[in-house]
Amino acid sequence: MVRNVIGSVLALAGATAAVWSPFRAWYDGRHGSEYRIQDLFGGITDVKADVIGSILLPFAFAAVVTLVGVVFRSRLLVALAGLTVLGFTVLWMVRVGQVEGGLTVGGDGTGLGDGVASALGGGALLLLASLVMSGRRTRSRSLPLDGPRHRRTEPAEPTDPTRPGEPVDPDRPTQPTYPTPDDPYGAPPTRTMDVPPWDQNREPPPNHRA
Repeated sequence: MVRNVIGSVLALAGATAAVWSPFRAWYDGRHGSEYRIQDLFGGITDVKADVIGSILLPFAFAAVVTLVGVVFRSRLLVALAGLTVLGFTVLWMVRVGQVEGGLTVGGDGTGLGDGVASALGGGALLLLASLVMSGRRTRSRSLPLDGPRHRRTEPAEPTDPTRPGEPVDPDRPTQPTYPTPDDPYGAPPTRTMDVPPWDQNREPPPNHRA
């Protein structure tokens, strides 16, 4: 949460610096809003551009992408905005260097101006913001398909107790088995013999009553 807040502040600051940069001097006192978009691809000319068709257009697009990235906490969109600002700034520097034979920085207002520095700084802040932001975290409560609740257990095949390890033959009657004599609690039951009644010709025991 804290990382997203810090990253959002950096992203908004970078987008603001990028959008403000075309209204500052870029080279020899000429503002960035005076350079046409097509001049970045066909060569720099002295023709002044409208504000809408100037280099401000890609920077405004980057600012909109930054806002969407901050709202949805998308690191990818913020990084894309930063790459857009840096890409158009570097492309402008290459085209101006081709026309001027090189880029210079002068203390009397000639050469590169503070507008270029603002654009480069804004793009760097956007990339830094994309690294600081933690992005959105999705929580999934669904259990994996191979979890214990999704595993199917097949019932064990019944086996014949008289023949361990062999399946039960439905046509063959089974005999009940008893534990082995080694098991003191599993000895087979003992059979009691029927005692015949007393012989009438013999005298009953003394404690026997008729």
